[in-house]
Amino acid sequence: METAICGRIALSPNHVFNPKPGDKLSPYKGPYASRGIPIAISATGPGKGGGLLERPTIEKTTPGRESEFDLRKSRKTAPPYRVLLHNDNYNKREYVVQVLMKVIPGMTIDNAVNIMQEAHHNGLAVVIICAQADAEEHCMQLRGSGLLSSIEPASDGC
Repeated sequence: METAICGRIALSPNHVFNPKPGDKLSPYKGPYASRGIPIAISATGPGKGGGLLERPTIEKTTPGRESEFDLRKSRKTAPPYRVLLHNDNYNKREYVVQVLMKVIPGMTIDNAVNIMQEAHHNGLAVVIICAQADAEEHCMQLRGSGLLSSIEPASDGC
């Protein structure tokens, strides 16, 4: 059985569900042209458009990935971690400020100077409080630049 869409192209069910590579009616080109892609097509009943096919509804989802709402929720419930900067007697103060501004996103010169001064006077300063993965990344970047740093859970929530 063949069905006409707007009187232009005659399609059989085999063309819709199993396009052949190189088929002029196939919208798929390249190495994946031979893979059939199941789609849902429904025809309107008699008196409702003359048997024309409706456009299928396509949802954009990524298999195996949570929704953006779930990702935000998991980020909020993840326990925060502190990135700590330790004082050392090897790096100049200006260098420490430059590294902090380079490694920590959104770090201003004023905040970087304050953190550097606190670490210099107290031996330790909190650089940023963030998720564990981000804290580990920031800590490794600080260490890679020659600064002493560590992370710890922010048990009091901030």
